[in-house]
Amino acid sequence: MMYDVHEPEVLIVGGGLVGLTAALFLRYHGVPSLLVERRATTSPQPKARRINIRTMELFDQIGIGEAVLDAARDLSAHQAMAAGPTLADATRLPFTLPGGMPDWAAITPSTACLCAQDLLEPTLRALATERGCDIRFGVECTEFTQDATGVAATLRGAEGDTRRMRVSYLIAADGAASPIRERLGIPRSGRGTLGRAVNVYFRAELSNLVRGREFNLCQIENDRVPGAFMSVDGARRWIFSTSRDIDRPARDWPRALRIAIGEPHVDVEVMSVLPWEPGMFVADRYRDGRAFLAGDAAHVMPPYAAAGANTGIQDVHNLAWKLAAVLRGEAGPALLDTYHTERHPIGWFTADQSSVRTADLRTMAHRSTDGTAPADPIAMILGQRYPSGAFIDDNSPHTLTRLDLTGQPGTRVPHLPLPGGRSTLDLPGPGFALLTGPRADRWPQPDRLPVPVHPLDEKWCAAAGITSSGALLLRPDQIVAWRTPIAPVYPAALDSALDRVLARAHQH
Repeated sequence: MMYDVHEPEVLIVGGGLVGLTAALFLRYHGVPSLLVERRATTSPQPKARRINIRTMELFDQIGIGEAVLDAARDLSAHQAMAAGPTLADATRLPFTLPGGMPDWAAITPSTACLCAQDLLEPTLRALATERGCDIRFGVECTEFTQDATGVAATLRGAEGDTRRMRVSYLIAADGAASPIRERLGIPRSGRGTLGRAVNVYFRAELSNLVRGREFNLCQIENDRVPGAFMSVDGARRWIFSTSRDIDRPARDWPRALRIAIGEPHVDVEVMSVLPWEPGMFVADRYRDGRAFLAGDAAHVMPPYAAAGANTGIQDVHNLAWKLAAVLRGEAGPALLDTYHTERHPIGWFTADQSSVRTADLRTMAHRSTDGTAPADPIAMILGQRYPSGAFIDDNSPHTLTRLDLTGQPGTRVPHLPLPGGRSTLDLPGPGFALLTGPRADRWPQPDRLPVPVHPLDEKWCAAAGITSSGALLLRPDQIVAWRTPIAPVYPAALDSALDRVLARAHQH
């Protein structure tokens, strides 16, 4: 026997950012899982770095936000953009948004950060292990079959030993090439390949050169070596990305990098040269029976909106509570269909928006490559609305031209600061929550409501589109499931709403 497995309900295939967070979210909801990753360790490449405010809200919900910010401390001052003919001559660009700068404290309790993937993945792996998740690197899922009651999978260890196991569900977080998606025969659609580029990961002591001009991205605007530098640790580790001369031999990159840096004598150590193709490929189905696609297995998108990893993490946050509810018998199996119903439109829209954004740092938030109207960046991160799914739509208006979170079902609950440094986002999870106006006593049988009740003030009512006796029912993932502007007149109204949201057959 390769190892003992303590009756996992879910098998997660893939130990990158999405797979590791899937394990953490399932653990938060009390669902035992097993994660297998064929690589021996986490990614040595920096890759994804931007952790947006919505993802940080999810990390804060399960109590790991501070650990992620600690891992991101080296880049805490490197949020700016810069541009110039060389790195030495670059200047910072003014940071603007199409709708103007928001009052961040008024819209979210969380802080976005930059954390290179080769630092974040080990952090998430350590957190998952500390919390009792079963994480197995050096183990490959070589085959699987599924039937009406579960999934049978064959796992092979690094020494070639194998084990057959059975679980209730499978999450494929196995990357853009996803063998699981291929075996399931799920096609992909989208704009396809959008060009070619190369990322050069290198070491060079540049901390003195950038001091006082710290940056996240620095655009190099010259005809010899155009491209962009990305800070990995803000001092010695960097990535240079370009679509010019992508087939340049590795031995020639140090000289080219010195030209782009603007310092002919700086020592440069090239760590890796990785050609890549930006593109948009979105799986036509996120669910096939008891298997679910997440992250790059479900949607590949260019990096220009820094949305790929964040969208994948948000996928599994959506999926985890639904799997938990079905496994506990609290929801009908049809609830799991809403994973595709909700996340596929978001994945498609985000991938499409990422595809039409220009790579030019001076224009990327304001222009598109083909005339498609760019969504407001903050609205795209925090303000998207599911078109249908596990909520009761009230046909209220919504827009992505600005951040529009006013309690509409299918959107993230509006943030309102609460005493003790808490937020309305802290009230749901791991279960549902009912946020009411100050007259919650007007509800029939208020002491017998089936979820925790949190009366809030009139300011909250105005922000959420309800009266002093109305309420929002929040799902465990902070999404508004139901809105009633006034207290219902019949006792079973909340139970009926829960039945509809959770796809339960019985109705009151």
